[in-house]
Amino acid sequence: MKRASSTLKFILIALAIIIVLGAAFYFWRAQKQAASSTTYQTAEAVRGTLTASVGATGTVRAGQSASLTWLTSGHIKTVEAKIGQVVAVDQVLATLDQASMNQSIILAEADLVSAEKALKDLQESGTALAKAEQALAVARQAVDDAQGKVDGLTQARASDNLIAQTKANIDLARQQVQDAEDNFKLFQSKPDGDTDKARALLTLTTARQNLTTQISNYNWYTATATPLDVEKYQADLALALAQLEDAQREVDRLKNGPNQDDIAAAEARIAAAQSTLNQARITAPFSGTITQGSLLPGDVVSSGTQAFRIDDLSHLLVDLQISEVDINNVSVGQTVTVSFDAVQGKNYSGVVSQIGQAGSVTANGVNFMVTVELTEADELVKPGMTAAVTITVREVKDALLVPNRAVRQVNGKRVVYVLKDGQAVQVEIRLGATSDTNSEVVGGDLKEGDLIILNPPSNSQFGPGGGGPFGG
Repeated sequence: MKRASSTLKFILIALAIIIVLGAAFYFWRAQKQAASSTTYQTAEAVRGTLTASVGATGTVRAGQSASLTWLTSGHIKTVEAKIGQVVAVDQVLATLDQASMNQSIILAEADLVSAEKALKDLQESGTALAKAEQALAVARQAVDDAQGKVDGLTQARASDNLIAQTKANIDLARQQVQDAEDNFKLFQSKPDGDTDKARALLTLTTARQNLTTQISNYNWYTATATPLDVEKYQADLALALAQLEDAQREVDRLKNGPNQDDIAAAEARIAAAQSTLNQARITAPFSGTITQGSLLPGDVVSSGTQAFRIDDLSHLLVDLQISEVDINNVSVGQTVTVSFDAVQGKNYSGVVSQIGQAGSVTANGVNFMVTVELTEADELVKPGMTAAVTITVREVKDALLVPNRAVRQVNGKRVVYVLKDGQAVQVEIRLGATSDTNSEVVGGDLKEGDLIILNPPSNSQFGPGGGGPFGG
């Protein structure tokens, strides 16, 4: 009886232990399932479009911008432009009163007219060629005359017959002088004023002059040139020939058209005069919009006074500083999205137009200048505004996506943890393109529809590691 009681007691104790263990197992499993369903955050692996981008901020500027200032002093006469007005290239925006300007600017107008006339004469007038041909004819005659004198140095000045005739004329002239002297002696005693005495004196004077002429002719006919005469005549001929060559070159040059050096000089004079005249007015250097300017007729200005600011608002740009980490992902032609704090609720499109090829060192690292051009700017966007720019560097369609926060690195490999039957299962993956939030899965065991654990614990059952897609 006592033994039966002991056996029953043992059975009851065993039953109690079994019940307690069963209850504990049930409680542990329930707790585990509850932990699995409440602790893990999951997201389904899906396919979609991955857009990789680089973001930066910058300031809007016009494609072209210029601050126009006066180059001289005076009183403003006219103002032809105002803020907001669209102007064309070379359009006159303001002018000075001529009477208030420096004298050199006033005289420049006359210089301009003179220089333009000189240029026109060079290009169209035939006067220069006619003068050159006239000078050539004179030069030729001078050569002929000089050559004749040189040739005369070696030629006889008179024939033998002329020399003999001249010698006979001398003998005859001497006899005439002697006869005239004898005749004058007959009347020499008569008073002055006597007609016969006067006639006799005239005959004597004429005879003596004739004798002098005949002797001079004979001496010239029979004389030879001196070395000094030879040197002089040859030098005269050389000079005449050189002047003939100069005259011929000038004619040839003018026949081929005006001298280009003369044309360039005349054009330079025109440009100089025009440049001086331009100081009296402000003109638009390019087509654009007047963005600054408060001139009024009658205002007094001086050299350096600002007149207007002009901006080409048809081409608005944003300069960005892109880190060296991202610069090689940026290329010309990539699309961008631009937003402004000053323009709420609206985004603008643009394109990368220029990439700097040399970086600049800053406190935060090395940055490269990237210029973006807005393609849909409107009147709300103005130079000087701060712009937030997102550059789309890559777009992958129909990609299997995994959230970056779920990726871990284990033993040098990237993995995610998938929830299967309430358990976290490690799945190896290979990544492609990456954005700020998601990455493209290009290989591994992850399947579309798998529940990816976004916050896997970092205990030993998941292996070493942690962090994001680039963490270890």
